[in-house]
Amino acid sequence: MYEEYFGLKKKPFSIVPDPGYFYMSSGHREALAHLLYGINSDGGFVLLTGEVGAGKTTVARRLLQLMPEEAEVAFILNPKLTPEELLATICDELGIAYPEGTASIKVLVARISDYLLRIHREGRRAVLIIEEAQNLNPEALEQIRLLTNLETHSHKLLQVIMLGQPELRQILSRPELRQLSQRISARYHLGPLARGEVPLYVSHRLAVAGLVRGQPFPPPTLKRLFRLSRGIPRLINAICDRALLGAYVGGKEVVDIKILRRAAREVRGEERRWGDRGRIYRVAAASFLFLLGLAVGALYYGAGSVPWPLPAGSRVHAPDPTEAVREAEGTALARPAESAGKVQVRPRAEATLDKPGDLRGGGTRQMAYQALFQAWHIAYDPEDQREACDQARAQGLRCLTGKGTIGALREMNRPAMLRLIDGKGGEYYATLTALEGETAVFAIGRETRTVGIGEVAERWSGSFVLLWRPPSGYTGNLKPGSRGPAVAWLERQLARAQGQPIPSGGDGVYDLRIMKRVRQFQTAIGVTPDGIAGLTTIMRLAGTGTDNRDPLLRTEKGIY
Repeated sequence: MYEEYFGLKKKPFSIVPDPGYFYMSSGHREALAHLLYGINSDGGFVLLTGEVGAGKTTVARRLLQLMPEEAEVAFILNPKLTPEELLATICDELGIAYPEGTASIKVLVARISDYLLRIHREGRRAVLIIEEAQNLNPEALEQIRLLTNLETHSHKLLQVIMLGQPELRQILSRPELRQLSQRISARYHLGPLARGEVPLYVSHRLAVAGLVRGQPFPPPTLKRLFRLSRGIPRLINAICDRALLGAYVGGKEVVDIKILRRAAREVRGEERRWGDRGRIYRVAAASFLFLLGLAVGALYYGAGSVPWPLPAGSRVHAPDPTEAVREAEGTALARPAESAGKVQVRPRAEATLDKPGDLRGGGTRQMAYQALFQAWHIAYDPEDQREACDQARAQGLRCLTGKGTIGALREMNRPAMLRLIDGKGGEYYATLTALEGETAVFAIGRETRTVGIGEVAERWSGSFVLLWRPPSGYTGNLKPGSRGPAVAWLERQLARAQGQPIPSGGDGVYDLRIMKRVRQFQTAIGVTPDGIAGLTTIMRLAGTGTDNRDPLLRTEKGIY
């Protein structure tokens, strides 16, 4: 309904766990890494827990996309089953034939065992994923444990991933389930998004939905969104969806805090039952509390310098009771301190990305290029007839020009020149030099400004130019059959990233061994594990190691 109004191609905040919208927050990255570790190890169980709506199912859907081709997956959504029903469901999911109407655990286990041995001989493996695993009864849990007894001399034949709510951890800590608990090779509890991740999450989903310019959620609204949603992705989706609908119905271009609060009430099922009468009641309550305060004050000061009762003709100047209501709702203006000895603390004004009044002081493309080149410690000459990217290539660097999101820049992790849009639709330029949490540092001419992520989303058109350093001999994607110094570089960087001995030597050959390690690295950083070292893989590997010379946007560590 509101998609066309906001320039979107599809709904950005559906609560359906679509892996296409997967946002790699620090928590989701860790969760996915734990699941992948469990899949690639020989352990029997992997456990992922989290509150309702934290994104466990979305992580599982993303895991399915990254699953090795040789894996056979059984996905159980409703585990409220008897042991016999559970075994039959596993057979159905894996396509294992069994006698119709059978309820024999012995028969079902035998069929599953034969199947697992056969696919193991064929170089394949089986993975069982159970959602809402806290609903498994003890008998079904014990039956799953017995299934993991099926093994060869060196490998488990069945790997089990259990997703559940926090109470699943308590269930597994029971003494009677200690044998199962001891077999869990990887555990992770997925928490809510951090405050600084909420704006990034919202911007990511809007970008995936096709938003090109503008930002319907300004920074104050995003700050309130974190408080209303507590950082839980499903609540964020539901509130934002209702808020966009409310802005559309009201003819608003952005979602203000009033619209957001109303959307949150609707999502939680809270009705404003009192309407205008409720405001009267609140005003009356505020007035009553004010008069009660006067009475208490009279008792307290009765023996002091304030006379009571008041002299004839005196009047009490009570404040407008509606102001008490405004204060309670967080919208009253700050009052000055009542005494000279009291220090009033005012919030620090945030810098903005507003267009400089005089473009000679910053905002031009040439000055942004100069800041970008300076970050790399190379020279940029605005008088040179060559394009900026040609100047960079002459100094050993390459340009990457494109459109993307803050999340994409965070992943590429290099300073970037951004094209910004002012309030009148005019363009100007700034260079992003650092990105930490919910703040970004920009160079605009001779100024350095630290701004909130929401401010970037409001101003940025999505266009960027960044520089990156290719390895020696790099001419394009590295894949099986490639040879030369770039392949040798690739092998060294993979060893650094994966904590293995650094190989020495000149030219390398891209063989199946290197392809496997590339796929492992790609899986860990959340890109398609195709085994081809393309631009994203090369750039991520280039930022690995203590001898890295590249300037980076962020210093926090990911999986590697």
